[in-house]
This record gives sequence, C-alpha cells and structure tokens, in this order.
Amino acid sequence: MDAYAFDAEKIAAEVISWIQKWVSENGNEQTKVVVGVSGGKDSSVVSALLVKALGKDRVIGVMMPNGEQKDISDSQTLVSYLGIKHFTVNIAKAYEGIQKSFADAGVIVKKENVTEKQTNDSLLDSFSAVFKTNTPARLRMVTLYGIGAQIGNCRVVNTCNLSEDLVGYSTFYGDAAGDFAPINKLTTEEVVAIGDYLGLPSSLTHKAPSDGMCGKTDEDNLGFTYHEVNEIARKNEKGPNYDKIIAKYKANLFKVKIIALPCYKPNLPLFLDI
Repeated sequence: MDAYAFDAEKIAAEVISWIQKWVSENGNEQTKVVVGVSGGKDSSVVSALLVKALGKDRVIGVMMPNGEQKDISDSQTLVSYLGIKHFTVNIAKAYEGIQKSFADAGVIVKKENVTEKQTNDSLLDSFSAVFKTNTPARLRMVTLYGIGAQIGNCRVVNTCNLSEDLVGYSTFYGDAAGDFAPINKLTTEEVVAIGDYLGLPSSLTHKAPSDGMCGKTDEDNLGFTYHEVNEIARKNEKGPNYDKIIAKYKANLFKVKIIALPCYKPNLPLFLDI
C-alpha cells in the first residue's frame, strides 16, 4: 500500500456507492434512512452523503434536544441546507421519566426537604456521571428507531467516526448503534475533508466536537487531540499522549468488536486493529 494520502473526492464517491449498494441489498427503492442531526461534522457529512446517494426525499433528519440545546440552530441550518424532511423530538420528558421511575423503584434515594420545583434537579444530582452521559444518547437511539418504525421501511444510520471508536468516545448501544455506518472507518480529519469537498457550511464541518451536555469539547474531556489519535491510526506516529491513547483503545476495543456494524472500509493504512 502507498504512503497515506487522502483523496476526499475519491473516498466520497466510494462512500456514496457503498450506501447505495447496502440500502439496495437491505431494503428496496422506497427504503428511507433516519439520521440523528446534532449540528456537528459527523451527522452533517453523513446526511449530505445520504442525500447524494439516495436523494433528499429518502433522508429523514431528527433533531433530539434534551431540554434546551443552545446550538440547535446548527442542526436547523443543516436540514435547511440539504432540504430534507425533519422532526424535532425533545427527549427531556423521557429522560426525567426514567429518573423518576428509578427513584420510585428505589434504585436511587430521593432527597428530603425539596420543593416540587426542585424535584427534577435534585433527582438528577443523585445519578452518576455515567448515567447522565449515556442515558440521553441511548434515548436518542430509541427515538430514531421509533421514528423509523412509525414511518416504516426505514434504516437507522450510525454517524460515529474512526477516531471516536478508537478511544471509546461513544455510548455503547447509544450513538454507537444503528443499522449501518458510512463513516466509522474514517478519521475526524477525513470526515472534515469530505465535508469541505461536498461544500457544506464550514461552521458545521469545522465545529469543535462536543457531547453537548457537559460544556466541554470531546478533546477537553479526553485530554488529547483527535489529531494525535489519527496520526497513530494512519501513520503509526507516536505523540506525547501515545500511552494514554493506547490504554483507552485497549479498554474500549470490546465495544466495536461487539457492535460490528456494516460499514464502508476505505483502502487506507490502519495501524490499530479495529
């Protein structure tokens, strides 16, 4: 294999062809796809590729704020830019309902001496960081499958990328789930390059990745950059956080081994087994 070089035009064409083939083999000419639209680069690029592959009438975007989402205008920008049908489903009540059900079942202990107005906040304070991070992501996947079931003849799209999967920065059976995964063997930088090639608004493709819940970027939470992850993955170049990255890679490898979704696989070097 030649030294690593990324051709966004070539890879985009291959992904589009792969999507067409997969949907044809696992559906029919009327099959639609349902994709969560967060307003970030991954869902934006995947949505654009889906439109190129299937046409805008077969792509359904879903915005899923958990209460107030400050950057939801980015999601709205994308669906308007692509001209796709879309729904907004606020998952806040479902999230609050699970918290209350846990309290009623005795899974967590309700705090005493709180007013009715304080109830929701006091309940949320009783849950672990893992619960608060992963539960909304899983509710969003439930939402996508629910909409697909209501419409009928739909497939749910995974929008995770390779860089996230290598260090486990996705929610098991949340955003890591789906029926097929067009970009999960492409790095963050490769996804951005495709977005730029497709002419998507740079405010979406170059937006700092964030889970939208903790107020920090993914890279702030991880303690290293995706660029350093990508340099290991594609070029086997070791940066200052190599040991930390490999430790996360090994600890989270089971996720992608268990959820091995059908995906486009580029003919590019990969120095980590995934």
